[in-house]
Amino acid sequence: MDASPFSRRKFLTMGSAALMTQRLCSTARAEGVLGQADFVYRIVPAWGVLGAATPVKNCHGIVCDREGNLILLTDEVRNNFIVYDAAGKLLHKWDSAYPGAHGLSLVTEGGKELLYFTDLERHMVFRSTLSGEITGEWEWPAQTGKYTKKAEYRPSWTLHKANGEFFVLDGYGRDFIIHYGADGKQKGLFGGQEGGIAHWGPHGGMIDANRKGEETLLIAMSDQQHLLRLDLQGNKLGEIALPGGNPRQIKKHGDHYFVAHLADNWPADRDSHGFLSVLNSDLKVISNIAGHAPEYGDDGKLRKMSHREPVFLHPHDLAVGKDGSLYVAQFASKNTYPIKLERI
Repeated sequence: MDASPFSRRKFLTMGSAALMTQRLCSTARAEGVLGQADFVYRIVPAWGVLGAATPVKNCHGIVCDREGNLILLTDEVRNNFIVYDAAGKLLHKWDSAYPGAHGLSLVTEGGKELLYFTDLERHMVFRSTLSGEITGEWEWPAQTGKYTKKAEYRPSWTLHKANGEFFVLDGYGRDFIIHYGADGKQKGLFGGQEGGIAHWGPHGGMIDANRKGEETLLIAMSDQQHLLRLDLQGNKLGEIALPGGNPRQIKKHGDHYFVAHLADNWPADRDSHGFLSVLNSDLKVISNIAGHAPEYGDDGKLRKMSHREPVFLHPHDLAVGKDGSLYVAQFASKNTYPIKLERI
């Protein structure tokens, strides 16, 4: 039995998902702090570990609302949505209708916080209140002529402008990016392999505004090991190489970007651990959390990255709390609950 601060009795009564989460946390404590430079963290032991009445499967998405509560999206249909307070206490949970639950975005519209989420198996995008009331649904974009059947459309994430417009990444389908207006009606479509977007590429991302307020799409190109920047019409503006990583999602906090890497060189090594990267405003990696320190060669190129401490098992999304803490949702991680890291 692994060494841990938990008593033997507690080990015997915890479920397998809780056990796995605890073992990952124990590893992190043994290794000490995680990360480099000004971005170093420590695992909060057993944060968010719940009992058998509130199971998780794959923890795909996680966001932090204005109250500081964490909303988790899992494809466990006994409770697709789980809401925690910052201390990891269960506040409430809901829904059993989303077997392919995947991408989760928190958006403010008309002063009210709303959730947009995708379902790979239902081939749809949904909008709901924070309590789970569905207020919008978007089916597969049949009218575009780019799809012959619903099954070809498997949306991974939604990206949102401040004015209510949004973009849907068809990251598990045909790799198109569909643009919707603030009224919810489709405005356009671009990308796809015919438009130069690699298959198994556009997974997550964000609308990124520069100091002048000019907006672009910044997309985590998962298996392609880079971030892709496009203008809002789909024209390529540049790439940010992240060799050795597998960027699944990007979150911005202040002047820094936080990237969840599913694993080292996924899918070549599906058993490898993942890590998180912190990038500065110039999109240079300055810290790898649970990874080796980033290194840039004399040519200015980032050298191949990899995990260092076996803390994470396939990070899929992350949220940044008000105090700078990180909350990490993991995919294919043996049903583990989210991991919280407090900044040191």
